[in-house]
Amino acid sequence: MLKTALFGLSAATQAIALATIQAKGSKLFTSDGNQFYIKGIAYQLTEDDPLAQGDQCKLDAALMKTLGANSIRVYHVDPTADHDACMSAFSDAGIYAWIDVDTFSTYILPDNPEWNETMYKAYASVIDAFHNYDNVAGFYVGNEVLTTGASSIAAPYVKAAARDMKAYRDSKGYRSIPVGYSAADIADLRPNLQNYLACGSNSSESLDFFALNAYEWCGQSDFETSGYTFLQQNASDYNIPIYFSETGCNTPKPRTFDDQAAILGSDMADTWSGAIIYEWIQEANDYGLISYGPSAAATATNAVGGYTRSGTPTPISPDFDNLSNHWKTLTPSGISMSAYNPSASAPDCPAFTSGNWLVSGNVPLPTLGDAFQASGSSSGSSSGTSSGTVSASPSSSRAGTGGSSGSAAPSSTGEAAAATSSAAAMRNGVPVIAQWAVWLGGR
Repeated sequence: MLKTALFGLSAATQAIALATIQAKGSKLFTSDGNQFYIKGIAYQLTEDDPLAQGDQCKLDAALMKTLGANSIRVYHVDPTADHDACMSAFSDAGIYAWIDVDTFSTYILPDNPEWNETMYKAYASVIDAFHNYDNVAGFYVGNEVLTTGASSIAAPYVKAAARDMKAYRDSKGYRSIPVGYSAADIADLRPNLQNYLACGSNSSESLDFFALNAYEWCGQSDFETSGYTFLQQNASDYNIPIYFSETGCNTPKPRTFDDQAAILGSDMADTWSGAIIYEWIQEANDYGLISYGPSAAATATNAVGGYTRSGTPTPISPDFDNLSNHWKTLTPSGISMSAYNPSASAPDCPAFTSGNWLVSGNVPLPTLGDAFQASGSSSGSSSGTSSGTVSASPSSSRAGTGGSSGSAAPSSTGEAAAATSSAAAMRNGVPVIAQWAVWLGGR
């Protein structure tokens, strides 16, 4: 793992421990030529930067290694902090990091999107802080920004952010760390968004990967009943890597994680690049794989919401073992990078559809400083938005970065089974926006 110190500090070089990750066609590969499949864990202890807590990272990384994880997802980091100890701990455990670059004050708004210099600089500062860690696998420019047809007006801004971060990465001479987006699983919205973020003849304006937060497979389900068969169909000819950036339905209990056999097995492994399980630490939403101890008083200094936030991680049974047992047996070999010749072409940019997709084809993307103009209709020129009537999206769509809004209820008949078992914008009967309001600062 190579790291050069930033902010005027002296350079510090450590031995390279992990091959780097890159995208080629619809697949991920390590720099030594092997296809890479994600076995990941969502890792965000509090609103504070979890990669700036070296002692805790060492404890967590050691246990994640026994679980079989090779990746973590981190939703919020402080680019001015020292990340050497944490990144070294995860590197030593063979674990890569997928990092969100937006912040609590710079995420793209779904109902009033813009792309400005403040956002650009904030995103770029995260890339500056992490680009030299060999175990950084990718960056997200947004999480669940779009959750309704009305919020599709923000799609060109997501794409513009990715375009500019890729250009920034390349202009600085950094390695080609993939830049992508993490989407909410909204059946009516997903296919258009998925295709839009990869469409067009100019690859510099397309994302390097597309990731999905999906909670459709719950309990004793299967590939067809869960709705995963539709996810597979929509991704079968996709031209960039696609994977699950959150998954792991927790109703009913215990969590069996049987979907991993589909994702990393013959049903999906030729198309999908793995999955990130939500989440590492136990808290009120009851998705944790580990706890740091018994419940604590709300006033305790080492607790948030009554849950201890640091210490020795203890596996939660049987969920931890259920996941570990799956990952031990699921080792898809894929294809070597040298033998892989991508053949899929970019999808067509989706056409404007009233009330569902408000972007008209391959419109010009916003440039730095552009903001959406909602005045009954928009031309889709300088702001990169669409023709047609625009309505504001509901506030719940703003639960994006830093957490998940779960799966929206599929509207098509074929995906109806997924609706009965999915989180459907609720977690344990509580609206997600309420669950995340505490540490999202009321976003």
